[in-house]
Amino acid sequence: MRSLMVATIETLQPVRIVQAANGFEALRILPREAIDLILTDINMPDINGLELLSFVRNNPLYQKLPVIIISTEGSRKDIDRGLSLGANEYLVKPFIPSKLLELIQRLL
Repeated sequence: MRSLMVATIETLQPVRIVQAANGFEALRILPREAIDLILTDINMPDINGLELLSFVRNNPLYQKLPVIIISTEGSRKDIDRGLSLGANEYLVKPFIPSKLLELIQRLL
């Protein structure tokens, strides 16, 4: 899924993509890279996407970063929880790649 998202996002120019395999790695990358947007799944090893989102929203350095949750967790409860924790958008898998591009362009 990550490869599909990268291939989709690479159609936007110019764009530089930084990938993290899990939430812990994402937290390590944040202070080292200039990040303009975060895409996260809820289900990740170590630190899940909701914990990552909570960290981002509670840290003054990152709290204004746009965050899109992309997840198979698509119940109304899951979506409401993600948005209430501060996600700018919530996209349920499977999704249409053009929808992802539309959300990214709008948030950037």
